[in-house]
Amino acid sequence: MSLGDDHAYGDPARSTSDGYRGTGQTRIRLPEGDPYGGARRNGRSSSRSMVVVVGVVVLLISAIAFANRGGGDSPSGGGDGAKPKTAATAATGTQPVRSKAGGIPTGFAHNQQGAQSAAANYAVVLVSADILKPAARRGIIQQVFVADEQAALADKFSHAYSKDFLSKLGLDENGNASAGHTYVSRTVPVGTKLTDYSGAKATAEVWCTGLYGTAGEDSTNPVTSDWFTMTLQMSWADGDWKVDNFSQRDGPAPVPGDEKASSADEMAKAVEEYGGFTYAR
Repeated sequence: MSLGDDHAYGDPARSTSDGYRGTGQTRIRLPEGDPYGGARRNGRSSSRSMVVVVGVVVLLISAIAFANRGGGDSPSGGGDGAKPKTAATAATGTQPVRSKAGGIPTGFAHNQQGAQSAAANYAVVLVSADILKPAARRGIIQQVFVADEQAALADKFSHAYSKDFLSKLGLDENGNASAGHTYVSRTVPVGTKLTDYSGAKATAEVWCTGLYGTAGEDSTNPVTSDWFTMTLQMSWADGDWKVDNFSQRDGPAPVPGDEKASSADEMAKAVEEYGGFTYAR
């Protein structure tokens, strides 16, 4: 809660001309003098001229392509010059993190890209199946949120994910599904943007799609999909981005497709076999 452009390739037309006249045919010797008064032309001269013209065209095309690439930048020189230009829908090319704590990415860069990468990965954690499990939730809160908000948020989560709430999802008080069932809650960030950034503070929106529900033959809460946007207010604390608060709203959502729904067994197997990702802006 997932990429490529199609390129049309075609076989180029082949030229059958080799620059010589009369190839494979009976040769006719012309008179020594040119009946048109000019010097006699050699077939090889015509071929050589064609090669020169083609060579010039190739060089021009190469020069244009090199200029469009920004040929003044060295591919191995490092720095921003070696990275692709960023756009609203393009990745920055900056690696998000190199470490994890409790399965949660840590050590995000202290810049706008780092804040957006942190927001994307935190959105995945905050709408996961583990957040419903009290034991796992404690570690998530300690890793994701600023220290001053952890106690208050722990109480809010415990109240929101009460035993009664979990039972409606088909889960026990520890957030586990009954035998023969698998609870699914997967979030996939589609894109991120910053609405505020000051260096010490950042507000990021993460547009997401996801799966949630209980996979099982007699499940009353089958797995379905949704689209939503999370807003995360974050602070730079203890050498990393941490969440102060967050909220969620519905959409934007596309028109539903007409794919055939998978069976409960297929869905449960997919959740168990396919791992998640670390997301980067």
